Amino acid sequence: MPESVPVRCPACRRAHRFTTPSYPCACGAPVAPPLDLDGVPGTVDHRVWREEWITLRCGCCGLRGEWPRPELGCPCGTVLRIPVAGPEAAAVLTGRPARPAFRPVPIRTARDAVTAAVLHLRRLGHEDVRRADRRPPSGIGLAGRGVLAQVDPSDRPATPRDVECLWLTAMTESSACLHFSLAGYAEEARARADTLGVPLFLLGLDGAARPVNAAADALDADGA
Repeated sequence: MPESVPVRCPACRRAHRFTTPSYPCACGAPVAPPLDLDGVPGTVDHRVWREEWITLRCGCCGLRGEWPRPELGCPCGTVLRIPVAGPEAAAVLTGRPARPAFRPVPIRTARDAVTAAVLHLRRLGHEDVRRADRRPPSGIGLAGRGVLAQVDPSDRPATPRDVECLWLTAMTESSACLHFSLAGYAEEARARADTLGVPLFLLGLDGAARPVNAAADALDADGA
């Protein structure tokens, strides 16, 4: 069973019960961060990318990955960061499925969209996914060994410029590339992606990444 601990908001003193979230490893087993039962929750005053992720090791296959740091939103508006055990937390195995299967995380926020893209990249075989050093003109950039990805969590369809900029950046870094969009793609963007061979994926609110062109179909079938 996932860990559950009492948490008190330092701003309004309201009491909560926080249950550890679990995430699907590439092998299909759910993993969850072990909580520091003696730690004091901190507040999130501003977002720093590197502080929002922790390294977890799957208790089933031993694979290490970067996962969102546990947080709890209080009704008063304060966001609490739940302390985890150790500088590099070892993941707690919360139950192994009979047959390994990919389990997407539902998308409610832009951060969820990035998490969904990271999970899909891992499913394709890219285990060392991180925030890209070079920020794209729009959306959020992700990078792994030999791959660049752009995630657009906005409510506007991706444009031909989005596709071209991603492709050019990948070319300069000798990397493969793929694009994730929550709102889909303009017709011209799809045509440009087909010309350049850029795989396009549509992120559903259920967290699944669905291929929308031939390059994405091939990548989804064969993996990295």
